[in-house]
Amino acid sequence: MRIKPIHRFTDEEQHELGECGYSSNAKYKVTKIENEERTTIDIQLVELEAPYHKEYTDSEDDLELYSKIAPMGYSLGAYIGTRLIGVVIAEEIKWNNTVLIWHFQVSEDYRRMHVGKQLMDELVRLAEGNGIRAINLETQNTNVNAIRFYRKCGFEIEGIDLSYYTNDDVVDGEVAIFMKRKIGQIGQAFK
Repeated sequence: MRIKPIHRFTDEEQHELGECGYSSNAKYKVTKIENEERTTIDIQLVELEAPYHKEYTDSEDDLELYSKIAPMGYSLGAYIGTRLIGVVIAEEIKWNNTVLIWHFQVSEDYRRMHVGKQLMDELVRLAEGNGIRAINLETQNTNVNAIRFYRKCGFEIEGIDLSYYTNDDVVDGEVAIFMKRKIGQIGQAFK
């Protein structure tokens, strides 16, 4: 396997990677308690009565955005021969000296084979070499495997948005989790 910069990301390449989605037997339950003196937001890992499944397809707008971001220098592909088996689409955010991951995916046939870890390690090396201070991403409280993977890569939860997707995110059970990997630091709580 080799990892190299990508300068474009097409519908065909997304199709080659396969469907986007995940399944989970647990989620991070998010609760909020607020009064005049204090606001507390708590996340707690809980087992689900039935597995949570999510499948989605990137929209045309998403793919158009990825094709614009890919040539900016922080997008990488993992290849076996000429076959794309994993991708990270990321862009530099200059005003706060970070890199934002828009899309991270490994083909289902190659998951749990360290492809994602190698992609992330290469992105960290690239960002560090360019003086970037941190890498940011967003995932969902229902995507426990992704959160565990990102933690193993040195990311920590740094934010929660209770209405990022809809006004009923907490009620519907899918809440946005924002994670950050500070360059030069590994997450302390989940090494």
